[in-house]
Amino acid sequence: MQYEPTNIEGVVIITPQLHSDARGYFYESFRSDEFCAHVSSRPFVQENQSLSTKGVVRGLHFQKGDAAQGKLVRVVEGCVRDVVVDLRQDSPTFGRWAAFELSAENNRQIYIPRGLAHGFAVLSQRAVLQYKCDAYYAPEADCGLLWCDEALGIDWGIDPSEAIISEKDQKWPTFADCYKF
Repeated sequence: MQYEPTNIEGVVIITPQLHSDARGYFYESFRSDEFCAHVSSRPFVQENQSLSTKGVVRGLHFQKGDAAQGKLVRVVEGCVRDVVVDLRQDSPTFGRWAAFELSAENNRQIYIPRGLAHGFAVLSQRAVLQYKCDAYYAPEADCGLLWCDEALGIDWGIDPSEAIISEKDQKWPTFADCYKF
């Protein structure tokens, strides 16, 4: 596997080595020993899967306090623009966001450490995402930021007027309502 740091501290793009022939392909999507050596030694305790259709934006989600989650995200069908926002006030990249294209075609995965908000926009007709988490989901710690916060200026890769957003995601506060630079 190839491990590439990004412009957000602790966020890593992981690209597996694809072995393909006339029958199809094979790749290791996760190896604990390599992951621990290159990224994080926290064990994953939960794996989730979501299905969304074109234009859906999910996020920006995070869990606060002791329930914060590190995540390893990959797309098994379709294509998304995956977005992270650094919420760690002691981080040199605090308040910055980054976006990455993840797809079943490029097989890239993204590791998102604890303390970042996460979301994605579906660019294909539909997308299936799987993500491993290093902490269990805790409803009482569920938080988010407004996906279309003008101060953040996130480029979701889709026309915002065509975005399909849950009622819950439309009501999250802005970054400025939660954090001070």
